[in-house]
Amino acid sequence: MSHGADSLKSILFALFANAAIAVAKLVAAIITGSGAMMAESIHSFADAGNQSLLILGLKLAKSPPSEDYPLGYGKAIYFWSFIVAIILFSLGGMFSLYEGWHKLGHPEPLSSPLIAIGVLVFAIVAEGISMWGCLREVNKVRRGRSYWRWFRESRQSELLVVFGEDLAALAGLVFALCAITLTLVTGNPVYDAAGTMVIGTLLLIIAILIGNEVRALLIGQSADPVVQDEMKAWLKQRPEIQHTFRLVTMQMGADIMVAIKAQMKETGTEIGMIEAINSVEAEFKKQFPGVTWLFFEPDNAD
Repeated sequence: MSHGADSLKSILFALFANAAIAVAKLVAAIITGSGAMMAESIHSFADAGNQSLLILGLKLAKSPPSEDYPLGYGKAIYFWSFIVAIILFSLGGMFSLYEGWHKLGHPEPLSSPLIAIGVLVFAIVAEGISMWGCLREVNKVRRGRSYWRWFRESRQSELLVVFGEDLAALAGLVFALCAITLTLVTGNPVYDAAGTMVIGTLLLIIAILIGNEVRALLIGQSADPVVQDEMKAWLKQRPEIQHTFRLVTMQMGADIMVAIKAQMKETGTEIGMIEAINSVEAEFKKQFPGVTWLFFEPDNAD
């Protein structure tokens, strides 16, 4: 994947973990009648489906350019990431809120709550492994930034989605465990219903945050700010360039489109300037392998 992080590996970690967790949660929800457990089960099934959509998006994004899509299909991954955010919002967040509201109005005692607790502990361990796999890839591209800043600046929508889903899943599992434990200790099923609604609210917040970041990528964001700074510094030290007037970038999935407007140093001949530009372009692509399209405009003023 681009930027040094293997997004597919993170997605596969999450897919296998969520598939196993979803089945375990569903069985526990049916046995215990827990609304929080049912909400968590739907959440995990939705997550497993989401990861399948991300894999599809990554595959479609690699399709070669065509006459209708001369810059390729790289942004396809943004579309599927946005669909995932919608699913997380609707099937995850809204269903959990509905389930919690229903349980508040019609509270039912839990049966075999210890089974639910055991499944939740297993799920926390499995989801923790998935989160570890995701963080390992995130740390390859975070470059010293906080996780929040990386989340706001990253251009890898698929990695953003997996990170957000795993974070929401871990937090949701902890809330569900607390809710069921309180219900077991007090005998009051209201705690289970309240936990379900907290999980729903958490999922809605995460889905909105992910959707907002992917929306920006769909509209057309520049490359990662850290990468842009590296590009500017690289151009500044090139002996062929007198001054860089403008650097415009656009992230296209795993690929980057770059347009440069610069004043070249005098070479004495037109051929010499062309050779200098060709040299800069070739070295630029070596330095930044994610750059697929590079447009260079020599000029003496902006």
